[in-house]
Order: sequence, then structure tokens, then C-alpha cells
Amino acid sequence: MNNADLEMRRLAATPRGIAAMTKIYAQRAKNASLWDVEGREYIDFAAGIAVLNTGHRHPRIVNAIQAQLECFIHTCYFVVPYESAVSLAERINSIAPIEGKAKTVFFTTGAEAVENAVKIARVHTGRPAVIAFGGAFHGRTFMGMSLTGKVPSYKAGFGPFVPDVYHVPFPSRIEGASVQDSLAAIGRLFKCDVEPQRVAAIILEPVQGEGGFNVAPPELMRGLRALCDQHGILLIADEIQTGFARTGRMFAMDHYDVKPDLVTMAKSLAGGMPLSAVCGKAAIMDAPAPGGLGGTYAGNPLAVAAAHAVLDVLAEEELAERAERLGAELRENLTQLKARHPEIAEVRGLGSMNAIEFRDPQTGEPLPSRVQKVQRNALEEGLVLISCGNHGNAIRFLYPLTIPDEQFKRALGIIERAVKG
Repeated sequence: MNNADLEMRRLAATPRGIAAMTKIYAQRAKNASLWDVEGREYIDFAAGIAVLNTGHRHPRIVNAIQAQLECFIHTCYFVVPYESAVSLAERINSIAPIEGKAKTVFFTTGAEAVENAVKIARVHTGRPAVIAFGGAFHGRTFMGMSLTGKVPSYKAGFGPFVPDVYHVPFPSRIEGASVQDSLAAIGRLFKCDVEPQRVAAIILEPVQGEGGFNVAPPELMRGLRALCDQHGILLIADEIQTGFARTGRMFAMDHYDVKPDLVTMAKSLAGGMPLSAVCGKAAIMDAPAPGGLGGTYAGNPLAVAAAHAVLDVLAEEELAERAERLGAELRENLTQLKARHPEIAEVRGLGSMNAIEFRDPQTGEPLPSRVQKVQRNALEEGLVLISCGNHGNAIRFLYPLTIPDEQFKRALGIIERAVKG
């Protein structure tokens, strides 16, 4: 069995709509390393797209799943509930960036969390409309696609989309959009497209993921919070990619001096097991009637057990602090690279959620081909990198926060050579 043969089988057996960034096939993995079917080792700077903040197969997580296997695998929580899900909700309620009493409901995927956050917002407010941002990514379901502000790959050919969804620009220095531009665009929506009394929620990622790791300025969060309070609109923070220590805090919203009404989370919540959640103010979360929320696999016992272990590891190994330290070291190295390579237009990020964007230094045009070359160069040296950005012209760095220091420094050397080459 080799990578080439498996790639041929994949193309024959699965639809082209499922893209595979690399042509290597995983056989095993541990912490920040993975090995393909040919036995070659790679440093994983994708981490399942920020799913593996605690690394591949952390012993605490493996042990927790094995222990749960000895009890039961599935009951369907809304048929026969279990204590582990209740206690996990209690733990999340205590750490989520929600003001006052909070409640949490579990689902399976990030897209489900987003869908249900919108459902909750609509029931609570009695309003239909939602405002999202250009460059946002909120999932591949129809509501998720409707909220997503990126057409290529994610939305092309799939319309029509869910009505009463509106987009405004996300602040970006490199795109020439300021906080004032974003807030003014919402003001124009209220005058030209939808009255604020019809808007249930504004949803945003504190750091955009697929959009290019653009960090929301504090002034934007304050402005959105003020608008929401003025008009009775709910503020939803999509923390699916930013949550669980990735940005140097447990949640990215912990960097801001305002709080959302609802938070969606998934990815690193369960260390690779499928689990997502919506946490919010108790009065808002209680708006749907019994039976209005749920799912057959929502809050799967194995995933819940893994999530308990993830929270233990994050605290005991101080991974938020480690994310801050590693991220600072990475940004310093990337800034030095930028000084030597003018096609690196910007280095940006928060904690260990960082990206570099490539543009032509003369024209300012995006350079997705440059990104692809860097990815190829890195992969040849055994480093997995993934792209992002509205034009596919940025590289994001999503290593496990548990990566050993020596391996991290090796990866930095590979990045430098990949950009130079």
C-alpha cells in the first residue's frame, strides 16, 4: 500500500467535491507528528484544522475514551441522559465568556452548533434576520453556507441560500476596510435592507478562520456590543476554530472587554472526537421548547469523555500560556522573514493562531501560487501547512499546542527554507 495507489482509489471511489490538500495518507500519529502509509514522518502544522490543540492521541484523552467504552457507547442523550454530559455542561458554563448564568447544549459538528445558535436567537427574539461578515466561514449546511462570506469552493453552485442573511465587510488593513467601515455598513443595512427590529443576531469569528486569520479589533467588538444592546440584537461569537486555548486564552473573546450572548464551539473541544456546543445566557438558551434542540448523536458519550480530558490537559499543562509563548516566537520569526521577502504582505494573528499573507509587492495582487509553492516546499521537508484567505493567498499555522520545543524549532527552520525556495 502506498500513497499513489490510495490516491487513485480515492479519486475513483469518492466524489471530487471532497478535496484533499495533500496526497499523503495517514497511518498513525502522536502529538505533533504523523506518519503516512509509506512510513515517512511529518510535522503536523494543520492539527486537523485546529482540532488537535492537545495533539494527536494525548494519553489522557485515549484513556478517557477507553474507560467510557467499558461503560456504554450510546444511549441518545434525550432518551437516556448521563452524568458526564451534565458535568461537562457545568464545566463549560463556568469558563465560557458569558455574563451571568449560562447554559450549554451539545451537538456533533461545528455547523450544527452554528445552525442551533441561530435557531435559539430566532426563538428568543422572535426575529428572522442575521448579519454576518465578508470572509466568514460558518459551515457547509445551508444556514452555514448562507452565513459564510466566501463564495469559491463553499457557495458556488449551491444556491439559493437561506433568506434574511446579510453581510458587511470585516475590518482588514490590507483590504482597506476599517472598523468604522464595518459599523457604517451595518448602519446602511438598517436604512436600506433590513430594519434592526427584524434582526435576531450578529455573528462573527473573533479571529476569522478561512477568511485569513483576521483578528477582530477591540473597537469592532465594542461597537457591535453597543449596536446589539441598542436594538435588542444578540451577539454570537463563533469560537469553533478560536476556542480552547488556541489564541492564548481559553476563548478568543477573553481578549475583549465585552461579552457575547451566545458562543459556538467545536473542533478542539473533544481532541479529535466529534463534539460541538452552544453556550449562552440561561434565559436565551431556555427559549426553545423541549424537543426543539438535539440530535441522535448530540453529546456522544465517548466525545464527552474526551472533552473532560481535554479540559484537564488544557489546565494542567497550561496550554493557553504555552500558546502565547509559541505564538510570540513564531510571529518573531515570520516578521524576520517578511523583512527579507517583500511578497509577504502581512504577518497577523493572536496567540498560536497566526498567518502570513502573500501579495505582489508592486501591484498588491494576491499570490495564491506563492502559497502553493511554499506548501509544496514544506511538504517535501516533512511539514504540513494549510492555506486560508479569501484569495487562497495566506498560510495559517495550527500546530498542536503540545508540540515539543525542539520539533517546533525544526518546523520554523523548514518554514524559512520553504519561503526562501
